[in-house]
Amino acid sequence: MTVATEMVAKYLDAETNLLLGKTVSFGGRTLTVENLSEIRKGRQEWERRAAAESSAGPSMGGLGFSVARFDGLDR
Repeated sequence: MTVATEMVAKYLDAETNLLLGKTVSFGGRTLTVENLSEIRKGRQEWERRAAAESSAGPSMGGLGFSVARFDGLDR
């Protein structure tokens, strides 16, 4: 799981708890239902980041690699 997908999960959890009427502590702050739009904006930002990571493939921090040939052969 990437940082972006972990953050999406945290924001979804916070959003769900606020919708259930609970108070949420997030990033050293105590949030209430009045902060719901702020939580949703944060979740949407992390969803965009997670989508960008998954569409970028392994080159974005994965184990992908390329092989170079230096033997003078053209193929």
